[in-house]
Amino acid sequence: MSMPDPSRTRDYRIDFLRGLALIMIFINHIPDTVLGAYTSRNFGFSDAAEAFVLLSGISAGLAYSPLRRKRSEDGSIFGPWSRAFTLWWVQALVVLCIYLMIAATLNWPGVAEMAAERNVAPVLDDPAGLLAPLLILTHQFNCADILPLYILLLLAAPGLIAVGWRWPLLLLVGSGLLWAYVGWYAVNLRTWPTDHEWFFNPLSWQFLFVVGLLIGLAKSRNQQWLPIRAWIAVAAVICLVASAAWMQVPSIADRGYEILAQWQERFGAPQVMISFDKTYLAPLRVLHIFVLAYALAAWPLLHKIAQSRHVAAIVVLGRNALPAFAAGSILGYLIQIIRISYLTTPPVDILLIGVGMNIMLLVALLNDRRKRRGRPLVTSHAGH
Repeated sequence: MSMPDPSRTRDYRIDFLRGLALIMIFINHIPDTVLGAYTSRNFGFSDAAEAFVLLSGISAGLAYSPLRRKRSEDGSIFGPWSRAFTLWWVQALVVLCIYLMIAATLNWPGVAEMAAERNVAPVLDDPAGLLAPLLILTHQFNCADILPLYILLLLAAPGLIAVGWRWPLLLLVGSGLLWAYVGWYAVNLRTWPTDHEWFFNPLSWQFLFVVGLLIGLAKSRNQQWLPIRAWIAVAAVICLVASAAWMQVPSIADRGYEILAQWQERFGAPQVMISFDKTYLAPLRVLHIFVLAYALAAWPLLHKIAQSRHVAAIVVLGRNALPAFAAGSILGYLIQIIRISYLTTPPVDILLIGVGMNIMLLVALLNDRRKRRGRPLVTSHAGH
C-alpha cells in the first residue's frame, strides 16, 4: 500500500494556528480595546506576527517543495514569484482602500491625527508623488506593512528552496548569521521618499521564514526537522510560563530588565539585542516563538482540535489567509476611524470587532468556495 504524499496532504494545524494569528493581528491593529488585552502578545515575548511569518514559511516549503513540483503540471521553480505578484496587487488594493477611506473622512474628529500616525498623511499631501513609492513598496502604511515583507521573502524563495533542499544546515546557519549581523549593527532597508526604516525588517525577519521553510521542506519528505522529545517539550513549556509571568507580573519584569541591562553592560551588546524590538526581531522574540512552535508541535491533542468542527471557522480563515488578511487590514482602519470619530465603549468595541471578524470569515468562505470549484481542496497548500 502506498503512503500518502505529505506534500499533498493538508495539515489542519497550520490552518488553525494561522487562523488564530489572523484574528489576533486584526484585534491588535485596533489599539486600546478590551479584547487586545487577551491576545498572545500579552503573555509572551513574541506576538501573532511572528507566528504568521513562521507558518507562512512552513506553507511555502510544503507548497513549493521539489517533490510537489515533480507532480505538478508545470513543475516551475518560480511558483513563489507568481504568488508574490498576487500579494503585490492585493497590497495595492489594500492601500488604495485605506487611502480612499482616510481621504473621505479626513475632516472627521481625530482622523487627520490618525493619518499622520499611520504614515498615510504624505500620500494625502501628494497622491501622485507617492503613487510610485506605494507600488514599489518603499512607502508603507502602519498596520498594512506585513505583506511587503512577505512579497520580498517570496521573491527570494526559489533560491532559498534550492539551497535548503540540498544543504539545509548551510541555509539555516547563513540565515541565522544574517539575522544576528543586521540586529547587532542595525542594518535595515530604507523607505522612500520619507527616509525611515522598514518596520518589518526583511533582513531580520527572513530568519523566521527560513526556519519555517526548512520545516516545510522536511515535512514534504515525510521527515521531522526536529525530533520530539518529552524533556525538550517540558523545557519549552517552562520557558513559555516564564515569559507569560514576565509579561503579567511587574516585579518579575523589573528583575528581568535588570538582568538584561547587566548583560548589556558586561558584553557591550547593542540595545536591540537585549530588548523586545520587533523591527530587528530581538533574540527574546525569536526564542519565544521557537519554543512556542515546539511545544505546539509536541502537543498531540492539537491535531484533534484543528480537525474539530468547533474550530472550523478559524480553520477556514487560516486556509484563506490572504483574502482574510486583506479584508482585516481594511476593516481595521475603518473601525479605527469609527472609534476615534465617535464615542466608543468596550461593548461597542466588541461589537465592531465581532462584525469585522464575521466579514473576514465571509470573505474567506467565498474564496474557499471558489477554490473548491477549481481543484480538490486536500491538495492545496498554496493558500498561504
